[in-house]
Amino acid sequence: MSVAKLAEGMKAKVESSDFEGKIKFDCGDDGVIVINNNTLTTEDQDADCTIGVSLEDLEAIAAGDLDPTAAFMQGKFEIDGDMSLAMKLGQVL
Repeated sequence: MSVAKLAEGMKAKVESSDFEGKIKFDCGDDGVIVINNNTLTTEDQDADCTIGVSLEDLEAIAAGDLDPTAAFMQGKFEIDGDMSLAMKLGQVL
């Protein structure tokens, strides 16, 4: 799956959420997904919190097949910036 396709699948949930903040999923060469309050884009921009994660692991988290807390503990992604924003992602994933 591409970042654009994953973003499209996440879009409705993000837009209907009350998430506040700006967070970026950085999937390296595969691209980025930026959630800014209740909007979503695949255009790279600065964010308050950046999560470095493989596209495969982000797909699994979004599908509910990979628990985000377990993935973090296993070192499957890294968080740079405001960790409290990352903890609120349950609202949109």
